[in-house]
Parts: sequence; structure tokens; C-alpha cells
Amino acid sequence: MTALTLSTAAATGLRADAIVVGVVKGDKGPVVAHGAEAVDKAYDGKLGTVLETLGASGGEGEVTKLPAPSGVKAPIVLAVGLGGEPEKDGAYDSEVLRRAAGAAARTLAGSKKAAFALPVDDAEDAGAIAEGALLGAYAFDAYKESAKDPKDGKGPLAEVAILGGKPRDKAYKAAVERALALTEELNRARDLINTPPNDLNPESFAAVAQAAAKEHGIKVQVLDVKALEKGGYGGILGVGAGSASGPRLVKLSYKSTKAKKHLAFVGKGITYDSGGISLKPAGHNETMKCDMAGAAAVFAAVVAAARLGLEVNVTGWLALAENMPSGSATRPGDVLRMYSGKTVEVLNTDAEGRLVLADAIAKASEETPDAIVDVATLTGAMMMALGSRTFGIMANDDAFRGSIHEAAEESGEPAWPMPLPTHLRKGMDSSTADIANMGERMGGGLVAGLFLQEFVGEGITWAHLDIAGPAFNESAPFGYTPKGGTGSAVRTLVRLAERTAAGDLG
Repeated sequence: MTALTLSTAAATGLRADAIVVGVVKGDKGPVVAHGAEAVDKAYDGKLGTVLETLGASGGEGEVTKLPAPSGVKAPIVLAVGLGGEPEKDGAYDSEVLRRAAGAAARTLAGSKKAAFALPVDDAEDAGAIAEGALLGAYAFDAYKESAKDPKDGKGPLAEVAILGGKPRDKAYKAAVERALALTEELNRARDLINTPPNDLNPESFAAVAQAAAKEHGIKVQVLDVKALEKGGYGGILGVGAGSASGPRLVKLSYKSTKAKKHLAFVGKGITYDSGGISLKPAGHNETMKCDMAGAAAVFAAVVAAARLGLEVNVTGWLALAENMPSGSATRPGDVLRMYSGKTVEVLNTDAEGRLVLADAIAKASEETPDAIVDVATLTGAMMMALGSRTFGIMANDDAFRGSIHEAAEESGEPAWPMPLPTHLRKGMDSSTADIANMGERMGGGLVAGLFLQEFVGEGITWAHLDIAGPAFNESAPFGYTPKGGTGSAVRTLVRLAERTAAGDLG
């Protein structure tokens, strides 16, 4: 993990491999942002002109590397674009700082130390830069032999020093500590998502959760196949029936002695999704190790809440299964009796995530939490609606949906409120069972949300996050987002827990 410090040292006098400065897109060319005045002075006040000569504009995410002038101990200056000038008070949006720090950290992979002389006006800015840098420095190289050789490998940036911070200030220290705990757990979620399915199955995922729970004082319970059969978890068992790796339901319980509210987070954990008997076509299987990203997000959020000592009780439910075709697999046309007692006609075995979630949601409802939030890479339809960087939010309560949207915005995670149109429910009527697992094709993401709503306990506030788009980045890295697993929704869940602890549940 990349080391992180706050420093009051002058940017020009700090020994580091590089100094990171912010650049704004001004009317007459790039302008050096505040925080890097000493570096600009070392260029005789002409750093903006030099950057413009090199083709830089200050556009958001733009990175330009140039040699440092005399008087600067670091050999390299890395200018990262912040976009347009802030509209008021000269303060930059937290997400702008996160992305800039992330882009810089990615560019400086292989370096030992970098000093970040980005704009820091308060503790929140320091926390945002810390988050961005630590997330941007992430690398998943566990399966690369070259990474084991320090001469050949190009590991992540080893140390980040945030200049302009106040090491002895309680607010700054708290912001940095929060960033460390949050990013370490989010990066652990990324590791799980990126781990190949031959090494991550329901049993091994459960073992990871058990180890983390023991480390951080979280109570854990794991239901194996026998326990699931005894408990009547027909949805989870039905999805996992075709795999040699049996399903699991993991319960993680973090409790605070000062808590007044209880949140339940439920995560879809399909460690590999072949589609089952309704086999996915060629070209759609290669990234299906990421179909447990919802469970990874829930796992990370619960551990982060425990590490931060949030004054709210948080229970995480990881519904883990592998969806494979075999002679024992659930068939289209089969009827499953769910944990709630309802029966479901399975019309498509590739609509499996809603089945494991339904059992876990019904179980979570028995504890009557103040709210349930499920997280899942659930539907391609949501990707068609919102693209690859935005997740959808559905809920049975408008105010709660709004609170989650606000939490996502505060965290820097693009999200959008989506409806649950009641007229789409009829499409899931079944002549054989209580409900079918498929409905109308158009609005498929909303249909999935309506299905899940059927299993929420009466009177319980509930929301569903469909993270199918942003959970796994198949394109080039950007900002602090790497290629592969992203850890989508972790920050939103943690922020929701923080807001709830502060008395703002929505």
C-alpha cells in the first residue's frame, strides 16, 4: 500500500522523485493553480508559458511531465490539469482534486516518492487528494511474474506527501486517516473483483471475509450448502446448483455501542457467471469474474465502517454462488422455493443475480433494519440506459433514494435515480409460480428492481443500486479509476453510513 503523509515543507526543498502541481485552463492559456507558487517562481513565473509551449491546456486529467528548474530538489515536475477555474471562492470541487491526484499517481508508477502541491484550502481538500492519490496508485499484479522482480516490474507509487497539509491539525489528521481506511478497503474490493474465478469461488471469498472480520472485530457467520439447505435458501442454492463450488451466504455484523440506527447492505456475489443453462454468447464471458462486485463493495463498506468506528450498526450480507451449466444446474422452467416462501419460475438462468439477492434481502428483513441497500452488477439494461460510468438507484422511498444520490455525489461516484414503474410488474406474472424471474425486455433494469422489491420485508425502507456499468472498467484508465475492477459503490455506502450516524438517513 502506498504510504501517505501530510507535509508543511516547501515544494522546492522537498526531496522527492517528482512534484505534482495543478494547472487550470485559463482564457489565455494554462494557469498554475495555487499551492504551487514556489514551483512557478522557480520557473521565473513562466511555468504556464512553458506548459503552453509543450501543448498543455490545463484540461481536466491532462498530464504533462517536464524537467524541474534549478532550485528545485525534485528532478521532475508533473503538471496535472484541473479543468476550468473554480467559479467561486477559488475552491476546487473535491472530485476535481481526486481525479487530478489519481491521474498523477498513475503516471508516476514506479516512483518512490511524489510531493503533491495541489490546492489545499481545508481538511476536505487534503482528504480528497489523499483518496485520489491512493486510488490512482492502485495496481493489480499478483499474477505477473515481472512484478516480483524490482528491476523489471513497475510497481505503484510508493509514497505520497501532501503539501499544504497540517500534520498536527485534528481535522486534517482525521481526513487522512479516513482516506487511508477507505481506500485500503476499496482497493481490497478491487483485488477481489480482479482475482481470476479459478482462485476466487464462494468458499474462498467467504474465507477472505472471515479473516478480515477477525482482524477488525466484526462478527461473522458463514452458511455453507448444508446450512442453506436446512434454512430453505432456494434462490442461492438454485443458482449454485450447477457448480462444483458450493454457494455461501456470509453475514458480517459491525455494531457500535453509540448506534441509534441499523443499516443492512446486501451484495450480489456471483464469483463467475456463465449464464448457466441459458449460456452467455461468445464475447460475453471473459469479464464475468466481476459479477461479484456488489458483494465486494458491501464487504469493503462494512470493514471500512468498522475501521472508522462509525456510530451506526452495519450488517453486510454476501450472497455468493457460481453460476455454471452442468447436469445438476437449474433449468429454464424450473420453479424455486425462495427463503421467503415465495416460488419463482426461472425463465432465464442468466437472470440469476436477483435470485441470490432475493434470499439475502428476505433474510436481512427479519432483523428489521432501518434501511436495506442491495448492490449488484445486475443488468445489461442499466448499462444501456446510463452507460459505463454511472450506476442506477431505485428505491421504495423517494427521500431515501435522494439521500443515496446525495451520498454518491458527495463521494464522487456518478449515479442517477431511476423509477420503479408499477405497470412493469405484470410482465413477471407466472401461471406456474408466484412470480417469474423475467419480465418485459424493455426497461429490464427496472423490472429487476421490481422483482427484488417483492422480497423486501413489509414497512422496511429499501434501495437497489445497479452497478453493472461502472463496476468493471474495460477501457483505458482515467483519473483514479484503473482498468478492471473499480470498487464502485464502496464510497457511496460508507458515506451513507456516515450520514446515517449523523442522523440523516433520508
